[in-house]
Amino acid sequence: MLATFLWMIGTILSFSLMAIAGRELSNQINTFELLFFRGLFGLIVITMIIRLSKNSQCFQTTQFKGHLIRNSFHFLGQYAWFIGLGLLPLAQVFAIEFTVPFWTAIIAAIFLNERLTFIKVSAILIAFGGVILIVQPSLDHFDSASVIVLGAAIFYACAHSSTKYLAKHNHPLTILFYMCLIQTPIAGILMLTHWTMPTLFEWAWISVVALTALSAHFCMTKAMLTSSVTTVVTLDFMRLPLIAIIGYFIYHEPFGIWAMVGSTVILFAMLLNFKSPVNKPC
Repeated sequence: MLATFLWMIGTILSFSLMAIAGRELSNQINTFELLFFRGLFGLIVITMIIRLSKNSQCFQTTQFKGHLIRNSFHFLGQYAWFIGLGLLPLAQVFAIEFTVPFWTAIIAAIFLNERLTFIKVSAILIAFGGVILIVQPSLDHFDSASVIVLGAAIFYACAHSSTKYLAKHNHPLTILFYMCLIQTPIAGILMLTHWTMPTLFEWAWISVVALTALSAHFCMTKAMLTSSVTTVVTLDFMRLPLIAIIGYFIYHEPFGIWAMVGSTVILFAMLLNFKSPVNKPC
């Protein structure tokens, strides 16, 4: 349990630092430029790891089309997430992001023929209620920023479902390699009309994004190997109060009572979701 806790501290700090870096860069450089450098750094590191491990077969795949579909969704999710960091309080971005497992369950049921149990359906509905409490939609006020982050969550869910399909026939390093190989040139092309030379200060934050993007997933994977998924996801939810504190003291961001209630509802739905039996379809 101690090992899991330590790995999750690394995960939480990585995601929190990435969010802070994204906020600092949101009004400084174009998001496509940020995604380009993030992807380029990842491509270099993953290539070196594959070379050093002498697993040259990780460079090969027979499912390039599947990788292209997965990374199209993942790229859109990343873009929307970083855009959201500059428009919403950090805690609100994280709270909406935690709906990803529920969108994933819906998409997997439609496209991967996974069963939706009564408890899973209940958890999805409860989580949706939590989102409503956080977003607070109304007819006279349309919060487009919240919709952008919600779109990021849905795109991430599509990417997760695609990852599950690709993982049956591809090594994890292969999936990471093609993620960087596909997304880096896409971001590179899209950033051309918005290119600005980063300052030394901006290079520092770009480096933080690139490093934490890898460390977050590495620490999360290590945590998954030392404990149950339920424990890991529950501990991961603790980055919400941390980022709320950071947002309050650094950026003077409010995190109102309804946002806290909605986040609690989503946490309850997450725990309920992992209690769902697989043999009782709805």
